Amino acid sequence: MTHQDIEAYCMALPGVTADIKWQSDRVFSVGAKMFCVMCADPAQSTALSFKVDPQRYLELTDQPGIVPAPYLARHHWVQLDHPSRLPTALLKQLLTQSHQLVVAKLPKKQQSGLTLASDIT
Repeated sequence: MTHQDIEAYCMALPGVTADIKWQSDRVFSVGAKMFCVMCADPAQSTALSFKVDPQRYLELTDQPGIVPAPYLARHHWVQLDHPSRLPTALLKQLLTQSHQLVVAKLPKKQQSGLTLASDIT
């Protein structure tokens, strides 16, 4: 997946907003809570970070090119050195799950306005 593909996919998930933080990072959030971060300029960095289920965390970080995300590893975030490290279908599934993990932590009132995107492909 390209940076543009990732951005389009993330923005298609329910309730997602995007902005630039830390001067150069494109941050995708739901309910003002981050679920995916990548460099706004793919020429500068191809890294992609997102939240994962605690059970998947160790499995993913055992793979080459996937490490605990700096500053966010304690919250079960991983960082891919390049999106091509994972098959497109798996990356989409992980991004959707990241979105769902964040939605699950939102207050019930905020959750009620969102539908989980379990069938977005």
